[in-house]
Amino acid sequence: MYTARQLIDKRRELWEQHLDPEQDKEFTAAVTEHMVSEDGAGLRQEIQTNPEYLVEMCMVIVNKDRKTVPFFLNDVQMSFIDDLNQAITDFKADRRLSLSFLVLKGRQQGFTSIITAYQLACSITRRNFAGYTLADDSENTEAIFNDKAKYPYEQLPEKLKPTEKYNNRRELLFEKLNSVWRVATAGKKGAGRSKTLNFFHGSEAGFWDNIIDTLASLGQALTRDSIKILESTANGYNQFKDLWDDDNDWECKFYEWWKTGEYRLPFENRAAEREFKQAVQAALPGKWEDTTREWVYWRCKNLMNTEGLEWGQVYWYYKKWVDLKALVKQEYPCYAEEAFLASGRSVFDKEIIVQRKAELKKQHQERPYRIGRFSYRWNDPDTQDRIVDDSIEWVDDLAGQIRVYEEPQYGFPYVVGGDTKGEGKDFYSGTVINNVTGNRCATVHMQLNNSKPFTWQMYCLGRYFNNALVGIEMNWNTAPIEELERLNYPYQYVRQQYDQIGKKLVQRFGWRTDGNTRPLIIDKEIDVVDNYIYLINDIPTLDEMLSFVYDENNRPDAETGKHDDLLFSEMIANEIRWQQTTKVTKKQAPLSEIMEYKDKLAKASMRNRRRLT
Repeated sequence: MYTARQLIDKRRELWEQHLDPEQDKEFTAAVTEHMVSEDGAGLRQEIQTNPEYLVEMCMVIVNKDRKTVPFFLNDVQMSFIDDLNQAITDFKADRRLSLSFLVLKGRQQGFTSIITAYQLACSITRRNFAGYTLADDSENTEAIFNDKAKYPYEQLPEKLKPTEKYNNRRELLFEKLNSVWRVATAGKKGAGRSKTLNFFHGSEAGFWDNIIDTLASLGQALTRDSIKILESTANGYNQFKDLWDDDNDWECKFYEWWKTGEYRLPFENRAAEREFKQAVQAALPGKWEDTTREWVYWRCKNLMNTEGLEWGQVYWYYKKWVDLKALVKQEYPCYAEEAFLASGRSVFDKEIIVQRKAELKKQHQERPYRIGRFSYRWNDPDTQDRIVDDSIEWVDDLAGQIRVYEEPQYGFPYVVGGDTKGEGKDFYSGTVINNVTGNRCATVHMQLNNSKPFTWQMYCLGRYFNNALVGIEMNWNTAPIEELERLNYPYQYVRQQYDQIGKKLVQRFGWRTDGNTRPLIIDKEIDVVDNYIYLINDIPTLDEMLSFVYDENNRPDAETGKHDDLLFSEMIANEIRWQQTTKVTKKQAPLSEIMEYKDKLAKASMRNRRRLT
């Protein structure tokens, strides 16, 4: 009895020894005979569970040199299939709700090939299977059907081919199995309607005219347990990027170019090797344009240091950069975020931001930050006259809208910047900064129609961080500032305003963003990104920086459909720091420590009373 893995290994061994297509045909024919025999029951069961085994045992593919070769999965294809199999297992065990994947890829990593072959294997081995692929244009639709499905199918041993009802330019239908696989072009009216599908594949979805409408047109065609895969190279800030950022129904999968093992290159000669290695080893970080050799040399050095890449891999990447220049980020991204190119010119250095995001993702896995909210008690619940400060308590809550990266430290001064829901915006936000170190300690991000819950959380946040200086923007909504006044919050940012009637300067609470202050805070934030990016710990804030661009009038603003609420609360907090001290005082412990200390005293007192009793 042979297992699928044994037969795959044997096929690979024979191919590597002889590179003989005819011998490979003989081997796949022998495997097929064994598979359909009585002794092949176990093998057939393996294929039912893992269709990719049939791909590697019996299918062929045309490689980049236009040669027919056995279809052995490369490293990145195997990684994806492993992830898919684990997801299927988890779904069946009720550990996940859907099998929906967004795959962001580099060029020619083989995703369309393996997903098509996987569906083909399902359609010829499973009853009632219905697979459906949508491509970005008609040319690719034909290529997928002819090159990646029909040709591999026709090369299969005859005993593996079920009885066909249709085998045309767009469809393979196997009558006795009642199984089918179809391919069509995205954007065609009614795509996917009146079909029941248990596998859907969107190829180069980032280049579709309208992903959302296409998915909607599928409607109820997809079964609850259907596998749904949208894969694409990046194509700017479009609906694919929106799904990547915002839609929790889709699991995002990114596979770096170096996970494709063949992406490496030998040096032409010793002189080329010596020159390249010297340039990379001497490379220094800096604000290099991605069209300069200083940038690519530093990128290669950084990849070797942080990702453990070898010389052959970074030399391959260097050669791709020679051909593509800045487009190398989109075609062969090192990080998911750098693949998406904004339609406008970025205000902030995307290279620095993307690297910081990668660092933070690793840090947050090792040291998770806290997510939650504040609970509190009113002195008079009926009138909500004031919040009882001693009742303020942090509550860990995954549904909470506050993220804490650094707890308040004894005696340290803090500032809190706030951005209110403005014209075209739908979030209230806040950012906390340690005014001694500059470290960004916490963020608030709340989607509300009423500003009061936001203000009450900001009140608690300020108290929690040692009675921090709070400065909230007043352009669109002064209610939070007035509510903080009503609650007697002790320390709000003060600006000077000229009183036209009294002809004098008066003091007012709250930050005002106008034609003079807006460029000022943006310039200061550019300096933070360029020189102190390590102080920023909030990934959603960094995401907003990536989509903050110069528009057609050269005005810095959020990309259409994007937000800048967190970015502005960050910039406001950074600007108002001058009104807060930078000295550490030991006069008063943070409210969090006071509450914890009081709790310990109460428990100790209770224990003493029990002993006395």
